[in-house]
Amino acid sequence: MWAKVKQKVWAWRGVLVTVPTVTGVVIALRLFGLLQLLELATLDQLFQLRPREAIDPRIVIVTIGETDLQQLQQYPLSDATLARLLNNLKQQQPTAIGLDLYRDLPIEPGHEELVQLFKTTPNLIGVQKVVSSPDSSAVAPPPALKQQDQVGANDLVLDTDGRVRRGLLYLADPDGNPVFSFSFKLAYRYLQQKGVKVDQNVDNQVYAGSVIFPRFRTNDGGYIRAKEEGYQVLLNYRDDTQGFQTLSLIDALENRMPPGLLHDRIVLVGSTAESLKDLFYTPYNSQILGAPKRMAGVTIHANLISQIISAAVDDRQLIRTWPEWAEWLWILGWTTLGGIICWRQRLSSGSTKILFLKRFRLIVAGACLITGVYLAFLLGWWIPLVPALMGLAGAAFSVTGYLAHNATEMRKTFGRYLTDEVVANLLETPSGLQLGGERRKVTVLMSDVRGFSALSEWLPPEKVVALLNHYLGAMADVIDQYKGTINEFIGDGIFVMFGAPVSRPDDAQRAIACAIAMQQAMTAVNEQNRQIGLPAIEMGIGINTGEVVVGNVGSQRRAKYTVIGRHVNLAARIESYTVGGQILVSEDTLKDADCEVRIQGELCVEPKGIRTPMTVYEVGGIGGKYQLFLPEAEDRMQPLGQAVPLEFTVLEGKHAVGNLFQGQLTKLSKSGAELQTEQPLDVLSNLKLHLLTGVDRTQLSGDLYAKVIKQVDESAHRFAIRFTSVPPEIAIALQALRKTN
Repeated sequence: MWAKVKQKVWAWRGVLVTVPTVTGVVIALRLFGLLQLLELATLDQLFQLRPREAIDPRIVIVTIGETDLQQLQQYPLSDATLARLLNNLKQQQPTAIGLDLYRDLPIEPGHEELVQLFKTTPNLIGVQKVVSSPDSSAVAPPPALKQQDQVGANDLVLDTDGRVRRGLLYLADPDGNPVFSFSFKLAYRYLQQKGVKVDQNVDNQVYAGSVIFPRFRTNDGGYIRAKEEGYQVLLNYRDDTQGFQTLSLIDALENRMPPGLLHDRIVLVGSTAESLKDLFYTPYNSQILGAPKRMAGVTIHANLISQIISAAVDDRQLIRTWPEWAEWLWILGWTTLGGIICWRQRLSSGSTKILFLKRFRLIVAGACLITGVYLAFLLGWWIPLVPALMGLAGAAFSVTGYLAHNATEMRKTFGRYLTDEVVANLLETPSGLQLGGERRKVTVLMSDVRGFSALSEWLPPEKVVALLNHYLGAMADVIDQYKGTINEFIGDGIFVMFGAPVSRPDDAQRAIACAIAMQQAMTAVNEQNRQIGLPAIEMGIGINTGEVVVGNVGSQRRAKYTVIGRHVNLAARIESYTVGGQILVSEDTLKDADCEVRIQGELCVEPKGIRTPMTVYEVGGIGGKYQLFLPEAEDRMQPLGQAVPLEFTVLEGKHAVGNLFQGQLTKLSKSGAELQTEQPLDVLSNLKLHLLTGVDRTQLSGDLYAKVIKQVDESAHRFAIRFTSVPPEIAIALQALRKTN
């Protein structure tokens, strides 16, 4: 029994570890209030996505807009103007009139007339501001209305982001006395006339008819430690700013009102003008697209009045929330689902299939979560979306990370011997370790340090290793940046593949860009060599593109992932034609790259194994998205006052072949020279030279290596040569020759 339990625990270890951890982290973030603004923003989007509701015909708003102020040329409205307005409204016998204007002080003329009107209008409700804040003060009610208990508080509850998402049914004044809100008093009067009982039950909950208005608590919905003073309810807005009929102040003053428009309705009078600053941010201000819309305070009161009446009379849904423990279970459930989805996919075969299934199932789960929260909101329930979505995604990422950690341990073992992409291919592809291959177009880059063999002869072994490691490390970083796969380090040479194991449309482009970046990186390599007392080195690069065989080659006991084919050999041949700082590419590579490439020259060559001559191109830069260019070479030949005699042999590969020939240097530059000899030489031939000094023509110690670049003068048998390896003693002698001539 215990063994089976242990087996089950091990089988689901990833889920059992990550799910409680992620759930705890998400709940902790929520309890610290770090998710509150995100959840409130989500609530705003739910309001905006909800279908628009019909206009509530029971409420009419008399708006005081900018046009009204311009025509009246007065504000605040005089008591006489206000009395005239209220008299006009009373003629249509509304159920109640709500005056959302402060009137604690007289504004002559007409004050006595207005006071008399207040005393003779029992269905008129005025306002007062009860609560003071750092940026506003309390405002007293109209004395006449206060005496008749016809005043309500028009205070609004602002969230931390300045939006109004909650309304008040009543609150306490500074003396602790309860004050009903402006909205509640108007709704109460309307419901009373309709015979709907409004009161409080034994639990002090406000109800209207059979509907109980749930009192907002500090941690309801997405709120954390919000202030809950007074009797607050979550506002269920009808619409942004179009949920009610409106009538302009001028039309009301001039009695331009349709007959019966106000009869048996609640009439609100309030400011909507921008200049009067009675505008507030609401959930409809969180616009993803478009300018935010602010809502007038009188419209917010109208929404709360409509919410109270509609819930009691029309059974319109109120916004309700779950208890905290239910929300925690909700988060745990979605976190568990995210963990299970990713954990179950670990045994599936095929890396592309695994990735697709994980993403598809997570997307479907996320879509179901969002849809469920939206449908619940349509039914009046505000269910937290952000923490559940974070739990779903967090568990998925955590399980994926756990699985990746196991793969990382294997990568650490093999990563020092194979490239990252090859290791990934072995780990993620079921057939990755099987012998065999496939035909695929690949761009092959070969690089080699010019004259490295000769350099190794006169440098101590430890310095050779230090120089080589530094050089190869710098080149590996560049190759990795351009997503090349290093197939092998061949001494001082590097064999790089673009297109295996991962094929991309821009393989040839990246290979050319990588080669240029490698040559640019040689400046930093040589600067560091200089600082630690090592000689400067130069590198040649050859690139070719073609169809090769890609796969694992070897035996069941020992195999290697590589590419094989004549195009690989051709890339090596092209590289052998280069001199230091040069990049040669085949015509196939240029065609496959199909981009802006700066060509600095071309050579017609006959590589071994190729039946017909071919042209290779010297690349100096690549445009497009790369914008990489090598500096123009400035290597001016300087005539020598006296030719320098020498002996040389022609090299075949790394070995000298044939006889020892005589010649002399007639011109000299920093990196090359002009060689005059009676011996015919082929362009691109590699030479081993010995400089002769003195009357007895004594050889200078050290071997000077060079490559024939071109024939300068056929009749005079003069050839331009490029030095590929210069020992320190000969370098000093050549420098002295340049200075004395």
